[in-house]
Amino acid sequence: MAESPILDRIDALVDEEHRLWASSERGQLDEEGHRRLEAIRGELDRCWSLLRRRRANPDAPATPPQAKARRTPPANVP
Repeated sequence: MAESPILDRIDALVDEEHRLWASSERGQLDEEGHRRLEAIRGELDRCWSLLRRRRANPDAPATPPQAKARRTPPANVP
């Protein structure tokens, strides 16, 4: 997968995020807009992560396999 579609998606999300932040600064952002900002933040994180994986390994799958949560052993406290 090429970087271009990922970068295009990031650009579109950033543009939308800026519009929503501008509305928020004017006091014109409703609850739905705030929820959308949260969703954009998560989607941007996923896009940037995918782009980093893509650049590190161009043959990596578009969606990573599900990682299993690791249990952290308790620290030895005297």
